[in-house]
Amino acid sequence: MSAIAYYLLLPLIYALSLLPFRVLYLVSDAVYVLLYYVMGYRKKVVLQNLRNSFPEKSDEEIKRICKDFYHYLCDLFLETFKTLTISKTAMVKHCSFTPATLELFHRLEAEKKSAVLVMGHKGNWEWAGNTFSILCRQQLYVIYHPLANKHFNGLMYRMRTRFGTKLIAMQDTFRDMVQNRGEVNATAFIADQAPQPKTAQWLNFLHQDTPVFKGTEKIAQKMNYPVVYVTVQREKRGYYTVSAELLTATPADEKDGAITAAHTRKLETDIVSQPATWLWSHKRWKHKRSAVI
Repeated sequence: MSAIAYYLLLPLIYALSLLPFRVLYLVSDAVYVLLYYVMGYRKKVVLQNLRNSFPEKSDEEIKRICKDFYHYLCDLFLETFKTLTISKTAMVKHCSFTPATLELFHRLEAEKKSAVLVMGHKGNWEWAGNTFSILCRQQLYVIYHPLANKHFNGLMYRMRTRFGTKLIAMQDTFRDMVQNRGEVNATAFIADQAPQPKTAQWLNFLHQDTPVFKGTEKIAQKMNYPVVYVTVQREKRGYYTVSAELLTATPADEKDGAITAAHTRKLETDIVSQPATWLWSHKRWKHKRSAVI
């Protein structure tokens, strides 16, 4: 049945990817009405996450952010399909890197230094990876969770690798990074997932006791690769700016937990500045610290 669903949906997905942006966003507006008003997809989760994260905001402000988030989510969904057919020129136009960011990555490549990139599910992280592979000289690897449906997993794989990005399944991360030590590369971790509480570092994040994935820090320290925090800022509908900041050039010298705390604080600042563009539908706080007692 999964194969039948895939082949039935595939022509529609490609048709959507070929739409001009102005038409694509009209479709997104229609999907928003269905998702928010009809289906109410994870609305309780989103509202609870927002209320807990912004206790100082009024109920009206929370509802406004909630609606803006669902608009963004629908745009993100269709923008991801657009990756199937978008040109390199259009990709760079719609998701640009700041001059300072390009200078940082060009300098790291010139110095023959591979890097660990850390970011969150904020802005269009898929487009950020595509633009990196178009503009930067080092090979980009992205850590990902393979989808259970092999057909849709293959589709996502094609979208993410069109411009030269390569993927590493999460369970193979350290092994593959060791194998790739002979090249100058950058490996991107999206580090705002909900890890198992027993292996997490607990931090106060958005006013909540939050388990944070420590694997990014541990791998960066073992490889001793510079750690770069990446921000994806939505400028307006369909346009994003990517900026990057070097968190540490020598992670092996950092104290335990310092890198994890640093990139978590950076993400928190980004979310507060533009809250509607983070993935609030994710059950980020499903684990509590008491679970490890």
